[in-house]
Amino acid sequence: MSTNARIALVTGAGSGIGRAAALALQSEGYSVVLAGRRGAELERTVAMGESTGGRLLAVPTDVSNPASVKELFARAKEAFGRLDLLFNNAGAGAPGVPMEDLTCEQWSTVVGVNLTGSFLCAQAAIKIMKAQDPRGGRIINNGSISAYAPRPNSAPYTATKHAITGLTKSISLDGRKHDIACGQIDIGNAATQMTEKMAAGVPQANGATMVEPRMDVQHVADAVLYMASLPLDANVQSITVMATKMPLVGRG
Repeated sequence: MSTNARIALVTGAGSGIGRAAALALQSEGYSVVLAGRRGAELERTVAMGESTGGRLLAVPTDVSNPASVKELFARAKEAFGRLDLLFNNAGAGAPGVPMEDLTCEQWSTVVGVNLTGSFLCAQAAIKIMKAQDPRGGRIINNGSISAYAPRPNSAPYTATKHAITGLTKSISLDGRKHDIACGQIDIGNAATQMTEKMAAGVPQANGATMVEPRMDVQHVADAVLYMASLPLDANVQSITVMATKMPLVGRG
């Protein structure tokens, strides 16, 4: 079924940043395909949507699985006929232990979700965007501030987020000829379930434990909305949205 509405697909849409971004897009008139591992949480996102906004479609998905991603994008195309925006947001982390104590399975799980998942979803999105009429679309990758500054004991997460920067640049370059724009949003301490531990204190580079400020996740959703609002001849290549007083900028 085709539609004249703008169509977005958000991964990791069952909680946190993904849920906030999906609902913000829906409130602006987008119909949004919601992808994530937990079907019940995706349906909860659907229930939180506005009756005056676009349609919300939940599709349980493992972004690290090529067959699951293929099914996701097939469902999106069948339901809406096109795709204007992909927000590659799904992410996973490993236990905060010394690098030498991590298992290969723990490493591979993070790489599978954060990096391979983003690649697979971008690849599927490009195939739709380059062939549709009007042609083109936008891909936004969630990089995290770990894309340029690691936390202690975070090798898998940090390595994949650094890699997302390279993937973003490659998509941005290779997508030009198809009118596909790609940018990256790096987020620092959005107030979600994932960052609740920061209220009790998290390890710092100097070995201390410190409580870190957080910001409302709606600020992240607003930034995604801005990136998505641009015409395809303009692009936010990278943007950082972070709690003002978090201990990132400065000497550690």
